Amino acid sequence: MDASTVRRLCAVGYTGWVRPRPPHPEYRKLLLRYPAKIRQLALAARKLILEEAPGACEFVYEVYTIACHFSFTERPGDAFVFTTTHANWVNLGFNFGSRLPDPHGLLCGEGKWIRHVRIAGEADLQAPGVRELIQAAAAQAERPEGKSPKPRTVIHPARKPVPVA
Repeated sequence: MDASTVRRLCAVGYTGWVRPRPPHPEYRKLLLRYPAKIRQLALAARKLILEEAPGACEFVYEVYTIACHFSFTERPGDAFVFTTTHANWVNLGFNFGSRLPDPHGLLCGEGKWIRHVRIAGEADLQAPGVRELIQAAAAQAERPEGKSPKPRTVIHPARKPVPVA
C-alpha cells in the first residue's frame, strides 16, 4: 500500500482491522418485520459503514421504514450516510451525495443533495465504488470541535404501530 493510500484511509478512520460494534438488540428487533434476505442486507450495509467510520454515532428511526443515520457528532442532522430498509431492498443513502465523486455511476436520485445506491443483493454492496462513496462521505462529514463523542446507538421507536411490510 502506498503512502497516499494510507493517508486517505487514515483520514476517514479506516484501519482495515476495526471490528464494528454489534447491532443494538432493539435494531435487530425492528428489522424482524422484513424478510431474512433484507435483514441480512441491512446489517451488512451497517457493518460496511462502521468499518469505514467506526467512530460514528448511529441514530435508528422507526418510521414507514427503518432508517439508520450515521454522524460523527451527537446531532442526527449532521448525518453523512444512512440506510433505509424496504421490502425488497436497502438504500444506502448519502445526505450530500450530489457533492460526492461517483466515477462508477452508482448514485441515484434527482434531489438537490441526497443520493442513494439501491442494495438488492450482496453483490451490490461489494460493487466497485460503494466503499469509496462511504469513505468520501465520511471525509466530508461534519465533525465536532474538540473531543469526539463516544460512538453510540440511539433508537427512536414509532409512536404509533407501524404496519408490517
